[in-house]
Amino acid sequence: MKSRLKLLSLASSLYTLAGLTILTAPAHAFGLLEADTSSGVYQSIPVYGEATKNSITARVTRGINPEGTNGSQGAFSEFTGNDVVTVDFNQPAVRVGVNTYTFGSEDISYTFQNGFSTRSGTGVYSNRWAPAGAYGEVNQSNYLAVFQGNSVTVNLGQNLNYFGINWGALSSGNDFAFYNDDQLIASFVYEDINPIAPVRATQHNGEGNGYLHFYANDATGVFNKILISQSKGGGFESDNHSFRFGESGFNFETGETVPVPYELESALGLMLFGLIWLTHRCWLKRQHKKQFA
Repeated sequence: MKSRLKLLSLASSLYTLAGLTILTAPAHAFGLLEADTSSGVYQSIPVYGEATKNSITARVTRGINPEGTNGSQGAFSEFTGNDVVTVDFNQPAVRVGVNTYTFGSEDISYTFQNGFSTRSGTGVYSNRWAPAGAYGEVNQSNYLAVFQGNSVTVNLGQNLNYFGINWGALSSGNDFAFYNDDQLIASFVYEDINPIAPVRATQHNGEGNGYLHFYANDATGVFNKILISQSKGGGFESDNHSFRFGESGFNFETGETVPVPYELESALGLMLFGLIWLTHRCWLKRQHKKQFA
């Protein structure tokens, strides 16, 4: 897939891995918006890098620790509470189909390729490998684990323009793919993200952690299915999945869906006007024929 790089800082450094150019930077090279739900104001916090594939961009931050958790629930999206639905895997799994479960939201279901487990194999666990808090804290809550040769499909009731995860400990073979129905939009792998993961958790032997924000740059990047898979040894651990429904691009600087461009609105308006005019003209012709029949 064709990849592109956005130059965000002269202080940045470049990695080229698996054909993808990745931008990394020191802690304060970029700005991201952090939601202050008490006042509705956004404040700038560090973004550690980004990678874009086709019409989806991934940005990496530390995420935030909700008040009172001290990181014990893992890191959450900075957009939490801003029309974002969060699945934290702490709600009971409800079976809704063959190998398919929900975890607190009826609009979002997870299909486990080879079945669901809490003891061995792909499933939900609570142990030292849970993705770390925003500053490397031990996560004591439940998380999703996908192991070698398995995958989990996230089924969405409608289109999304934003998806976030607390990802870690990163392992080779961690793979992500975004689809609109059966059409692949973009895919991301371990090598894309590991160099820019901001947290190296002690409990994970220094493996990378961070909060990953995937978002559509425009309407061609919206998706309604996500495939999480592990293609090599080790596991794919993630927590605190965040979802925002939208039919056009996501504005990362405001946390809002991008309005339909004025030009497109104008074009649609002209098309509608033309259709009405054509319908009226056809009606007049029919009336004229009736008069002289």
